[in-house]
Amino acid sequence: MGAGRNTPTFCQSETSPSRPMASNVKWARNLQKSQLGGVIFGCTKNTMRECLANQLFGLPAQHFLYVKNIEPGLPLFLFNYSERNLYGIYEAASSGKMSIDSYAWTADGSDRTKYPAQVQIRLRLQCQALPEYQFKPIIIDNYYSQNHFWFELDHAQASRLMSKFSSLGVAPRPFIPQNPPMWSVKVQSNNKREESGASMPPPLTDDFANSNDSRTSVTSEDSICLDQNNQLTEPSLCNQMAEFDEKGLIYLKLKELALSCESRDTNIIGRLVGDASTSDVDLEHETHDADMVTLGKRSDGSSLNSLDYPAIVAQLVREMEELKTFKQEQTRKMENLERKLAEAEQQIHLLENRCVIWESISNTSIRLSGDQPQIESPDEFYSNLNESILIVGGYDGVSWSPALHSFLPSHDVLRSLKPMSSARSYASVVSFNGELYVFGGGTGSTWYDTVESYNAVNNEWSWRPSLNKEKGSLAGAALNGKIFAVGGGNGVECFSDVEMFDPCVGRWISARLMLEKRFALAAVELNGALYVVGGYDGNDYLKTAERFDPREHSWTRIGSMDAKRGCHSLVAMNEKLYALGGFDGITMVPSVEIYDPRLGTWIAGEPMNEGRGYSAAAVLKDSIYVVGGVKSDEDIVDMIECYKEGQGWEATNLRAVGKRCFASAIVLQAD
Repeated sequence: MGAGRNTPTFCQSETSPSRPMASNVKWARNLQKSQLGGVIFGCTKNTMRECLANQLFGLPAQHFLYVKNIEPGLPLFLFNYSERNLYGIYEAASSGKMSIDSYAWTADGSDRTKYPAQVQIRLRLQCQALPEYQFKPIIIDNYYSQNHFWFELDHAQASRLMSKFSSLGVAPRPFIPQNPPMWSVKVQSNNKREESGASMPPPLTDDFANSNDSRTSVTSEDSICLDQNNQLTEPSLCNQMAEFDEKGLIYLKLKELALSCESRDTNIIGRLVGDASTSDVDLEHETHDADMVTLGKRSDGSSLNSLDYPAIVAQLVREMEELKTFKQEQTRKMENLERKLAEAEQQIHLLENRCVIWESISNTSIRLSGDQPQIESPDEFYSNLNESILIVGGYDGVSWSPALHSFLPSHDVLRSLKPMSSARSYASVVSFNGELYVFGGGTGSTWYDTVESYNAVNNEWSWRPSLNKEKGSLAGAALNGKIFAVGGGNGVECFSDVEMFDPCVGRWISARLMLEKRFALAAVELNGALYVVGGYDGNDYLKTAERFDPREHSWTRIGSMDAKRGCHSLVAMNEKLYALGGFDGITMVPSVEIYDPRLGTWIAGEPMNEGRGYSAAAVLKDSIYVVGGVKSDEDIVDMIECYKEGQGWEATNLRAVGKRCFASAIVLQAD
């Protein structure tokens, strides 16, 4: 599947059930090469110096699955596990390879490296380090436990990280080694290295946290370049330092001196900038710092009068302000263009759908009156929403969607209605007081507590009171004039929480907790009771089910299903519950189980034609429609299946919806 902006992945560790696990791989997102936007490598405070000095990052062999996808120029970042800070911005200077230095990161060069998945690196931009609380929200979708995350970044994550780094300013430049080690490796007959140019950043695993590496080495976070013979050139920062002119070097030096002498001379730079016309400022006497001798010389060896400093600094400050203003203006223009593009895409989609509507009407809704054909208008065609299935949000393989569509299966027509305020997937929907309520969900990396309701009469959305916490992959149902939001999670925790919205109270209040934590569960109302089925509890997928009786105000465990399942669908039809498909911890399943409350047991139903999870399902005219979802091979399903009791499942030819997953579906009931 091609990469797009905010392209999701579907394989995650069982410790992070925001997506089903399609294999036993727990240390990688398995992004394709086109989806890979950047990679994070790891180190400790001891090995970080060596990694930067030798311009080489590495990981254990199993990580070569995605390290091999690294190409020159790909953004890279370095996570210091000891400090839990992220450093950047680096970029790949080579393709990801196995064993660039076969003896790297060993104490004395006597053993082969444990970290052969390697890449040569160079500095792109030296920035201030990001503590974990600042970068964690950006890559929250990568966290599979409280302190561990996957290293692969998609394009959106890498872009947001680089923007965050850039916004914090440039860090002071580190010391540049005068005789940096060479990349060439000399091997002695006893299989030990004479010299090597690498230092290992251990992976972000538990054994990494216990690393006792106490070696020291020269450090360099600036780019060290290689010539055609794979040897290092002079340590002049190569092309990167050439990008700075004489004034830039002076300005960087002034910043370093100001930081180092801040306790004594905090007002030096301020006076220089504030009084650019002062002619009697003597920087050498102000700072009493021997480094000012270097500052007072030009690159060609000629002296630089100290009286020039104020004017140079003032000019640099003005230029920086101009650049900042220019950047802000460009950002505003870009946001405006993106907004206009989104609006244009929505209008195009609307026009396409109207064309489909008219074609369908002309073929199926022509009523002859004498010799004159009469055609129903689109508004008349959709006047009865009970004939349609509302499909909310989701992902189509390219982008997360805020769209609301009305799908008429009898004519295979999809109509665009007014979209939600933002893209929303993994949400729950209920029909309540004649309106459609949508709550929770998000985009996989961002979770919402917001609630919106849609009024079909005026085709308008309205904001409603928010949930008490952000959550996605939750379930919900309307019961006794109230809305219940049950379970879900936020990518780190799975919830047993139940929130209840009472329009008389005007807010969500906590209700009795479920008996188990359930993420990616399913729920439905039947005969005045609320049923919840399956899900993920943070350790395993569940086959258990519970029922909430509002008269008793308590949860009761009912019979368990035969199979574990999460990210499945649950519908009620003809006084029975139908659990459809889902993920069993290994693969997407096509199986169906049916629960009859009168018997209190589950029985196996006829399976669907295709295994799928994160699909949308709804009951319309005694038929179950299952729309979209994700297959076991992680492809998005575009086939709609229909079930009628006594007739079984039919793989329909309905194609108007197309590819869709992580969406919600419902038939709006008129009061």
